[in-house]
Amino acid sequence: MYWSARSNFDRILSPGLNVLLGLALCQSVTAATLCVNPGGTAGCYSKIQDAVNAAAPFDIITVKQGTYNESVIIGKSLSLLGHNPSNTVIDATNLPTGVYIDGLDNPGLASVTVTGFTVKNANFEGIVATNATDVTITDNQVINNNRSLNINNDTCPGAPDWETAEGFDCGEGIHLSGVDHSVVTENVSQMNAGGILLSDDTGPTYDNLIGDNIVTDNPFDCGVTLASHPPASITGALSPFGVYHNTISGNTSSRNGTQVPGAGAGVGIFDSIPGTKNFGNIIINNVLTNNGLPGVAMHSHAPGQDLTNNLIVGNTIAGNGADTEDAFTPGPTGINVFGVSPAAGTVIANNIIKNESVDIAVNTPASVSAHLNNLQGKSMGILNIGVGTADATENWWGCPGGPGANGCSTVSGPGITFSPWLTKPF
Repeated sequence: MYWSARSNFDRILSPGLNVLLGLALCQSVTAATLCVNPGGTAGCYSKIQDAVNAAAPFDIITVKQGTYNESVIIGKSLSLLGHNPSNTVIDATNLPTGVYIDGLDNPGLASVTVTGFTVKNANFEGIVATNATDVTITDNQVINNNRSLNINNDTCPGAPDWETAEGFDCGEGIHLSGVDHSVVTENVSQMNAGGILLSDDTGPTYDNLIGDNIVTDNPFDCGVTLASHPPASITGALSPFGVYHNTISGNTSSRNGTQVPGAGAGVGIFDSIPGTKNFGNIIINNVLTNNGLPGVAMHSHAPGQDLTNNLIVGNTIAGNGADTEDAFTPGPTGINVFGVSPAAGTVIANNIIKNESVDIAVNTPASVSAHLNNLQGKSMGILNIGVGTADATENWWGCPGGPGANGCSTVSGPGITFSPWLTKPF
């Protein structure tokens, strides 16, 4: 597992964290630093929640190494700094969540930082944020959560009412719902049902960065999921809010969704019911390998959905599984674009795809653009199963001769334009 070699207290001395703390302190001249340690000694609290309750907005809470058996709920602007994720543990055994950043019950919640913890054994999410802006979740290990999942019937008994479509995964390791302008970076999410989830159960989730995380061995769902869901009844909304303009960058997503057929992609972009919206997202510079579904799986399963203008750029994709059910592909697949609603504006560019039976599969009544990719599978470079078209010009097909030449990948299906092609890798 990965964690920072330095404690977060050491990192306070670094320029980046100085800026972060400086910004927080500028919010309020009365901001204070509170401390927590297991014994509650030297003027510190013994419970993290007690320190959170006592804190004023924009205070800083430093948590010394130790194990804290609690579920922490944050409803105000503050920075929660663990000493080091290797030895500062929130163990939420038999509790709902490890850390809940609760903007649903605290409207207008903004400017919350959680860093430097191992968060484990929660019934539902390890770390979850609802209806908040400017949230930073960084340098945490989120491990072995989603303990209430009943995989035999895909239910999660006791899950919160606001979660509309997470029965089969209990919300995953890290979950954002109704969150905007926030960052989830440099975390490890491992051995949860799924890794990192962005959904819109409680509000639109947009303009977030999910970057440089290690998301591995989450057996029942995707490494990173962008899912537009039905709105929770408590919102009073009549139509889905949408998941849009998020950037998924520099993550390693491997061996997720492997224990149940069709369980999880490296990155999944999914619409559920009519009216759901998942558009304008960027999947860039990730390493997506050996997942149960394709490296990137895009799914629109019904008419009246928005699965448009998503970009898949600069990723390394290898050794993933075939897609299943209505989005089926005939073998292990790098990228699958499946849309009953037109997945218009999809751009697939500058990816390295290898060790797949199908590098890129397309099945949607729209035109998909695929350019400057290194298609090294030397089997099916582009497969069009649907009625749309694929502009696949200017790709490297594994040899200078282009599609179908000896040693090159091939194309299959109607409406694929592949000439001119690259005569050397991009």
